[in-house]
Amino acid sequence: MKEDSKARKQQRANEIFTILRKTYPKVRSALNFSSPLELLVATILSAQTTDKGVNEVTKSLFKKYKTLDDYVAANPTEFEQQIRPTGFYRNKTRSVLAACKKIKSDFGGEVPDNMNDLLSLPGVARKTANCVLGNAFGKNEGICVDRHVLRVAGRLGLTASDKPNVVEQDLMALSPQDEWTQVSHRLIIHGRTICTARKPDCGACPLNKLCPSAFKA
Repeated sequence: MKEDSKARKQQRANEIFTILRKTYPKVRSALNFSSPLELLVATILSAQTTDKGVNEVTKSLFKKYKTLDDYVAANPTEFEQQIRPTGFYRNKTRSVLAACKKIKSDFGGEVPDNMNDLLSLPGVARKTANCVLGNAFGKNEGICVDRHVLRVAGRLGLTASDKPNVVEQDLMALSPQDEWTQVSHRLIIHGRTICTARKPDCGACPLNKLCPSAFKA
């Protein structure tokens, strides 16, 4: 029975991912960046705030801090004021500047392109590492789980957990590795546009026939 249940869950997940693939065929990070370093900085700044807000801040930030050495030499007080609108600006300043110093001292001035080294950087956990690896280096080593992914995956019955690390493992087990980065983007877009937190538009959702939460919100 367990094998049958597992097979049914996988089949339903396959149908969900197929529909998401057709609904959102071209997906990319909502954060604006032109290099792995810029994406790393933007992702650290994105904690507890919106990607739109981060993009507003980095529009001028990336003009002032163009190279790794610019961050290494940055005045923390000035940097804090520049990123203040993103919230938690003191902690984020410490993380960004310390990460850049470690990149310079330990990694030859290049943002690491593997999970273990990225996780050794201050302020970098799996979500940030997955984002950088998938979007800057094209490496699918995991799935970025933000609040949208948590909500949508739970409503769709793709996971029974509300813990990001568990949700990530559940989604990885149900989806092909070469699509892990896209899976995250598609769930995020779906969560922002249709499966919103307060008032999901179940009537317009292409997944409503597969969703155990449809019309119950």
